[in-house]
Amino acid sequence: LCSLSIEMSVNIVSYYKWLTREHNEYVMSKQILRSGTSIGANIHEACYAISKADFISKMQIALKEASETEYWLIVLQRTGYFDECFHPVKALCLSLKKMLTATLNTAKRNN
Repeated sequence: LCSLSIEMSVNIVSYYKWLTREHNEYVMSKQILRSGTSIGANIHEACYAISKADFISKMQIALKEASETEYWLIVLQRTGYFDECFHPVKALCLSLKKMLTATLNTAKRNN
């Protein structure tokens, strides 16, 4: 989960650079930069949680950020900014959402 979230952040930063340089798009690109990099930051913070409740809270925030990132990817796709070369980013986002959901379900069940 940690390595995938880093991969996601690196991809999002590259996508942000591409959007701003090639398309002069600064509003949606900033939104996706914030949410897309926040996923990994929260996952990594959860690794050092001081309690089970803290772990669950950080992972829930990561899941919310992944959902927001998915939203911006959909908007960018429907507005013509998101092309085929960025489908792996969308697939990675969906994978992270599934893993975060499974992790949260397990953590809550064992709490």
